[in-house]
Amino acid sequence: MVIDGERGGMDSDHDRSSAGGGKDAWPRASNRPAEARNTPGAIPADQAVTTPSSPMPDPSVTGRGIAGLSTPYQVVAALALSLIGLLACTQVAMVFLHVAPSNTLTKEHGKTIDRWIYPEFEQNWKLFAPNPLQQNVAVHVRAEVADADGRRTTRWMNLTHEDAEGIRGNLFPSHVDQNELRRGWDFYVNSHDSENRPNGLRGDLSERYVRRIAMLRLSERDYGGTIERIQLRSATSSIAPPPWSTEKISTRPVHRVLPWWTVTPDDLPEHAAEQRRDAPRAEANQ
Repeated sequence: MVIDGERGGMDSDHDRSSAGGGKDAWPRASNRPAEARNTPGAIPADQAVTTPSSPMPDPSVTGRGIAGLSTPYQVVAALALSLIGLLACTQVAMVFLHVAPSNTLTKEHGKTIDRWIYPEFEQNWKLFAPNPLQQNVAVHVRAEVADADGRRTTRWMNLTHEDAEGIRGNLFPSHVDQNELRRGWDFYVNSHDSENRPNGLRGDLSERYVRRIAMLRLSERDYGGTIERIQLRSATSSIAPPPWSTEKISTRPVHRVLPWWTVTPDDLPEHAAEQRRDAPRAEANQ
């Protein structure tokens, strides 16, 4: 039911707005205060309840893993993890002491460490190379040459020095310069006693190997005659200690002189090359 007076009032307001240039007497709804826009019965925005899109977690669930176990099981799991951690730390400590250089702990508890390590956890290497080589070993050779004037002996030639010159300053040194002579001499020393007598079946092989190395180096020089005998020696000198050390070490070289060896055709590089060339033919004939 509409009252004429109210309708008339609204008409008069509309007329006034039309008369005032077409502007409404009331601002638009979007520009009105929030209180004016709220309709009767509407819930304020700050009091609205948001409906969750996913179900809320169950408050009875406390967590996963060990935290989700009951108290007795948590105690058992904690004890088991502690025992595993203790065993792991013990294993690491025992292996470290086993491979470490000799010290106070290893001297006092060496048997206990060995009982733990052997035989399952045996280690065959030393930590940080506790006993590095502290000597310089040089191999020298000289030859007895027969020519028209008779026999003469050459001076000592330092083979190790020549290898060092080929290595020093070279970004890609030859494997032969680095290892052939050094390994060959170690092979000989380890298969002979201090009197240069072979101590096993490898003695004769090591001697022939060293003789061939020496003749290969001597063949690069022209001595004006035929090499009939050769002799090798080693000069071993200890490395001087650093300036801050109080250790006293003699750096004078100690020589180990081998007997004279008569050169045979097997010692000559040409004969060795011929043997390598004839080997495939011999195998084919067989």
